[in-house]
Amino acid sequence: MAPSANRMVFISMSDVANGAEKVLLMAAKASMAPIIFLKKSDKNGLHIPKEIVHIYASDRSMIKGFLKLIILLFRYRKEYIVMSTHPYLNAYLGILKRIGYLRSYLVVRECSSVFTRYSGFKKFSYKLVYGIGYSAVNLVVCQTELMKQQFLKHIRFIQPDKVIVLNNPIDRETIIKKAEKCLDDGYYNTQFICAAGRLIPEKGFDVLIRAFNCIKKQYPNLKLLLFGDGPQKAFLSKMITDHGLTNRVILKGWTENPIPYFKNASVCVVSSIEEGFPNVLLEMLSVNPRVVSTLCAGGIENIPEIFTAKANDVDQLAIAIKKALCLQQQVSKAKHNDYLLNRIPAVFVDVITKAL
Repeated sequence: MAPSANRMVFISMSDVANGAEKVLLMAAKASMAPIIFLKKSDKNGLHIPKEIVHIYASDRSMIKGFLKLIILLFRYRKEYIVMSTHPYLNAYLGILKRIGYLRSYLVVRECSSVFTRYSGFKKFSYKLVYGIGYSAVNLVVCQTELMKQQFLKHIRFIQPDKVIVLNNPIDRETIIKKAEKCLDDGYYNTQFICAAGRLIPEKGFDVLIRAFNCIKKQYPNLKLLLFGDGPQKAFLSKMITDHGLTNRVILKGWTENPIPYFKNASVCVVSSIEEGFPNVLLEMLSVNPRVVSTLCAGGIENIPEIFTAKANDVDQLAIAIKKALCLQQQVSKAKHNDYLLNRIPAVFVDVITKAL
């Protein structure tokens, strides 16, 4: 049977509201397909519409989730398209396919360039799982051409024709609706820069804080709002205090809907060191014409009318933010709209089914 969008199932490690999980949910909504989560997150979970069938393999344990997945997959073993997006999960499904339990098409999406992002034992562990499970996959989806090149350089046993480049989708209609919500704490009359993401080193928030520190005197009324939670919270809090920015840089924590802040920000900033492709950048472009991004992923240099800076460079990021703040003419929203046009979730699903 030829693959079709109405016979898809998506598998995710958890329902935490990170970029990879959001991509799978958008694809599930576009195809009205079920989505299986190995583990339910304790907090900061995705908002899943009631009409989307979603199943949790476990409430607490990821290990139990992996084990129970075998049972949950039984009804999807044949004549389906099974898609996942985390290397360990991808490899696990690949093993199930290698031993003949899973006979459906297996599509795996690369969520980041793990071979350039990690080193040491973690890099070795990824190489190991790729070697064990990836030989059985039918299709590998990379977010950018650069990611594809990096993947093929390190994974030589997969034929290049099994690897495609597919832009991350963006549900602009939902984003624009979310942008109309009110700011919840009176920032309408405040000039602020906005950034969002997990508080981890790869997001470069320490670089952003240092860049903000460089321009604070020139813009005495400007604040920096950081949305997200993660292991670097204490480190970033101390950095804010050490730079005397307690009332200027605000760690807002995780917020279910930061989009109204993106819309009302003087400038939106992506400060990442390295990404597969930052989905938050697409959300920012959907509602705000003034966006700054580091060159943290392939393809960012081709986005029209945004301000870019070298990744992990405080001075360049400070300069890019100043240019965005000082811009007098209106940035063309039409060019941003054209860039985002072909990233709708339905196109994402259609490309996958046709590639198989």
